[in-house]
Amino acid sequence: MSFESDQAATREAIRLGAPTWFGIGAWGMVVGVAMIKAGLSLPQALGMTFIVFGGSAQLASLPLIAAHAPVWVIFASALAVNLRFVIFSAILAPHFSHLPWYKRAWFGFMTGDVAVGLFIQRYPDLQDMKGKLAFLKGLIYPNWTAWQVGSVIGIFLGSQVPTSWGLGVAGTLAILCVMLPLIINSAAFIGVVVSGMVALLCFQLPYKLGLLLAVMVGILTAMLLEEAIFKRRRMKVQDHD
Repeated sequence: MSFESDQAATREAIRLGAPTWFGIGAWGMVVGVAMIKAGLSLPQALGMTFIVFGGSAQLASLPLIAAHAPVWVIFASALAVNLRFVIFSAILAPHFSHLPWYKRAWFGFMTGDVAVGLFIQRYPDLQDMKGKLAFLKGLIYPNWTAWQVGSVIGIFLGSQVPTSWGLGVAGTLAILCVMLPLIINSAAFIGVVVSGMVALLCFQLPYKLGLLLAVMVGILTAMLLEEAIFKRRRMKVQDHD
């Protein structure tokens, strides 16, 4: 059902997104510390968090930057890690195709994993319901703020935090808190499992190319399974008719 007003849509989005802000901020803080520990200067780290706005891409590229890997490897790794956003864009595009391209580009840049998951749950189809854009804004802007606050704190504290604190584990836990609610069906779950297995098997590849391969194989697996599930359901509906 539609919201009575844009304000109501925004309030509902904030209510739904609020429980994820701590995990997002914690993840951002860990990435902020990691940027400083990887050797980035303060301006470089701040520029990266505001321009890239992608924790997984940042974490994937930082070891490569520190190892002076070729630029194409760094960009290819960041691109592969963020391939999921191509799927997210395909999901969201029909809902906002009426907007000018520059607005769609802006909202696409600001939209993260959690926002997509919550939006899909609220608007699973393309029915013309009121409050869609306000609902999306209520998800993405607090999400962006939580990330940036955590990341900036991590950047300024990076030189003060000893490595012995084990922030890598904290970062992994924060990522899990954000990721687990997004595993909404069996295809996504199997994609995650396959990706993890490939990452472990290819751990010894240079320049962390195993991560690149794991992401690509995991996404491809989830997409193929999702398509197979969709076809099976459609065949059942046709047989029933």
